[in-house]
Amino acid sequence: MTVSGFEPNIVAFTCNWCSYGGADLAGISRIQYPTNAKVIRLMCSGRIDPSMVLQAFKNGADGVMISGCHIGDCHYATGNYRTQVRYDALSVAMDVMGLHPDRLKLLWASASEGQQWADGITEMTNTIKKLGPSPLAQISKTKKEPLPKTQEKEKATKKATPKKTPKKAAPKKTPKKTAPKRASKKGGAKK
Repeated sequence: MTVSGFEPNIVAFTCNWCSYGGADLAGISRIQYPTNAKVIRLMCSGRIDPSMVLQAFKNGADGVMISGCHIGDCHYATGNYRTQVRYDALSVAMDVMGLHPDRLKLLWASASEGQQWADGITEMTNTIKKLGPSPLAQISKTKKEPLPKTQEKEKATKKATPKKTPKKAAPKKTPKKTAPKRASKKGGAKK
């Protein structure tokens, strides 16, 4: 079931060396894919902290894609192994938070695999369209905690009271220092 008129907001964390190059190649090659992904380039997919993914969901992402070099091809040796472990942990955490596991995708794509990148984004966009908007994004959009009474009053008085600008002190007058006069040398050219 797709929600009519819904366009998912997808955040794609990409590795600088491979998957970002694949995304760039897809664009240069004019491969058609949905424009729903906001690409964030990192030096390595292993640098993606799970809190970054959770923050993306909290800030309104309907889906998050993590993309990096193929296993064994990481420019930093073991970065993509770290990515795989974090992805597995995030999948479990998402289930606990009540988010569908298909809202998180892991894609290995090298710089020469523009078509694979485009296919991955297309597949994820279609999956998220079927799932609908993220429930976490909906909560964060509608949840506005009221201010306590004292803070409301302070806020109201700050708006009503014009700001006073402090008077600037007059600059101190300091005597000008003059450079000592130099005697000019008159003479001919040296031989």
